[in-house]
Amino acid sequence: NSRGTASLLKDSISFTEVSASGLFEGHDLLRRGFTSVKNELLPSHPLELTEKNFQLNQDKTNFATLRNIQGIHAPLKLQMEFRAVKQVQRLPFLHSSNMAMDILRGNDECIGFEDILNDPSQSEIMGEPHIMMEHKLGLL
Repeated sequence: NSRGTASLLKDSISFTEVSASGLFEGHDLLRRGFTSVKNELLPSHPLELTEKNFQLNQDKTNFATLRNIQGIHAPLKLQMEFRAVKQVQRLPFLHSSNMAMDILRGNDECIGFEDILNDPSQSEIMGEPHIMMEHKLGLL
């Protein structure tokens, strides 16, 4: 009986089951929008999964080629730079193009589908700045 009742309660009930962000959290309609059954289903076409993972597969191929040509230090340095660039972000309610990531990947001179049809001024996801910051900081 040296453990006490507080430690017994702590062992039997995990905190994630009780918290608002745990297993019993409801769907937040204001932040995430309406749920769609289509997103939960398996890909409808065999190439859909490949297209979703295209950038990841391309990065793996580039890292393997870079490792074979220059050695292990080159892909490790590039991965470290990718992580550093991903950590720098604007506030969650401001659109960020992440130009540094495009430069590292070599996409800064390419015009793609998302460059033309991804206008942030026409976005339906823009939310209340105070609520989005409180959510990011874990206050909500």
